[in-house]
Amino acid sequence: MVYVARDSYIDQIESSFSITPICAILGPRQCGKTTLAKQYKKLVPIAQMFDLEDPDDLQAFANPKLVLENLQGLIIIDEIQRIPDLFPYLRTLVDRRPMLKLLILGSAGPQIIRQFSETLAGRITHIEMTPFSNLEVYNIDTLWLRGGFPKSYLANTDNESFRWRHAFIRTFLEKDIASLGFNLNPQRLRRFWMMLCDYHANIFNASELGRSLDIDKKTVIHYLDILSGTFMIRQLQPWFVNITKRQVKSYKIYFRDSGLFHSLININHHTALTTSSKAGNSWEGFAIEEIIRFHKAEPEDCFFWATQSGAEIDLLIVQHSRKLAFEFKYTSSPKITKSMLSAIENLDLYSIIVIVPGTADYPLSDSILVKGLKTYLSNPQPTHLA
Repeated sequence: MVYVARDSYIDQIESSFSITPICAILGPRQCGKTTLAKQYKKLVPIAQMFDLEDPDDLQAFANPKLVLENLQGLIIIDEIQRIPDLFPYLRTLVDRRPMLKLLILGSAGPQIIRQFSETLAGRITHIEMTPFSNLEVYNIDTLWLRGGFPKSYLANTDNESFRWRHAFIRTFLEKDIASLGFNLNPQRLRRFWMMLCDYHANIFNASELGRSLDIDKKTVIHYLDILSGTFMIRQLQPWFVNITKRQVKSYKIYFRDSGLFHSLININHHTALTTSSKAGNSWEGFAIEEIIRFHKAEPEDCFFWATQSGAEIDLLIVQHSRKLAFEFKYTSSPKITKSMLSAIENLDLYSIIVIVPGTADYPLSDSILVKGLKTYLSNPQPTHLA
């Protein structure tokens, strides 16, 4: 298998340790966290690594004080979510030993491992590690089809990649969810996940989905929050402005990895993808993730905007009081729409970037620019900041 260096994450770890004694790398299973930790371990003089999926390490941590008390340098603990009761001891440990550094790896976000923020406040910084992005692997067509999980992207053939993703989904549903403490029926959750495919890149309707599955709205939201908290689904919140037009208040959802989305809708090669009725939605979700990662935008920085009359912006990134507005069109010849003009007026935008496949780079007007996704990621235009 080809090795892909992910040096930017090494830099982030170093930066985190300059601020806090604990650095948490959070991301989905199989996205490369353990490989990254082993890479970082080689860079420090004294380090010890534990894997809580290893039965021996898990048993040893029944008494964490006995295991960790006399260690020096860097301590790495993988799959930290398996022992959430460990966090109070880690707080005590770093408070007593300020020279000690802890690198902890987890396959769920802070909203699921709540002890992160509740117990380790002021002592921990978070790094979200994603599967491969276009800036790391460069073959954008393969990345779109297979997604960014290393073993999926780097597989020898599309069929091998497809089989790996099916196995990943099965393990995720049957084992990983349970390891987080959720007692859910894997078959029901799989059906829920598959039905989310119809909402990908669309407004989510919890009541409608609940009726289809014969479960209440509260359960639907619970399932969705679990998939969001394990980095499978992105919930894009609406942006509100003080205008008279009625605005959409529900959120949109996206599969964060295009390869998993394609597995669930049974697409395993590029021709099937580009001729699918879901190609446009798939590409929008893929491109949105790439843009968000490129700008290092936090979830709370990312929105969409839509009105009941049909005006909308697919992605609005708001950072440091600046707005970056994007529309995503799966076409080689996008047109100016009334929706774009309405967004510029109502959101007080300097301009809108229309992201398309390929390497386009031209203006539709003074305030609407067309950019191929790869072109934008290579050389974004800062002039569209508002």
